[in-house]
Amino acid sequence: MTIEETLLQQYGPLLSISQLASILDRSPEGLRISLRRTSDWATEINTARLKVGRRVYFRTSQVASMLSAN
Repeated sequence: MTIEETLLQQYGPLLSISQLASILDRSPEGLRISLRRTSDWATEINTARLKVGRRVYFRTSQVASMLSAN
């Protein structure tokens, strides 16, 4: 089972900030701060970002491909 299949089965097609933080073993607030900075890592994660109204989600498939590439 690949990382993408596992994440899709557990979380679905979109990840909330708290779900992404738990996957990356960070606090949600620490993740928000990290994603505001200009770094290669933050830029890569922010490409998977999707805003629905006022809520921010991350595409599970893109996050999984980033995790499997590292």
